[in-house]
Amino acid sequence: MNDKELLPWLEKATLGDESAFQLVYQATHQDVYRTVAFLVYNKQDIEDIVNEVYMRMWRSFHNYDPNRSFRFWLHGITVRQVQDWKRKAWRRIRLFERNRQMTCEQFDWTDKAVLQSEMQLELLSLVRQLSYKLSVVVILRYFHDYALEEIADMLQIPVGTVKSRHHLALKELRKRFGMTGGDAYVH
Repeated sequence: MNDKELLPWLEKATLGDESAFQLVYQATHQDVYRTVAFLVYNKQDIEDIVNEVYMRMWRSFHNYDPNRSFRFWLHGITVRQVQDWKRKAWRRIRLFERNRQMTCEQFDWTDKAVLQSEMQLELLSLVRQLSYKLSVVVILRYFHDYALEEIADMLQIPVGTVKSRHHLALKELRKRFGMTGGDAYVH
């Protein structure tokens, strides 16, 4: 379902129509879930963040500009929600677990079609090793196919910063991919 088809349902959902909200949720959930899963590795945290994304979407729909892409707006909410979660998680770690190391549960992909080949799995593994600031740019650029200017708008940072992070991420991926013996060249 495209943005134009979603708009009437979004308007009904904000007026309290639960079935309209369910339709919007079903049309966008898989995309939101995958985006969060690329950026966060603990399955329980992923589900919590996705729920928060939809609550934030519901509360802030009055800020949505129908002249812009709904999915772009929703991806912006998603990325900001992940950033908020990471910031809160970092505070919790610093305050309560200074002496313990954080472990990440391996994410069990439910959509195997997205990651069929071994090279994709290897590349995803390498993207996950990047810092959050670099990996979010790679995910938005290559998974969601946003332009660098759109990523800057979504992350609310200068385009030059996005370009720098993009360049650093690709440089790091090339270096790491070469060390793992990958035959392909990361562009």
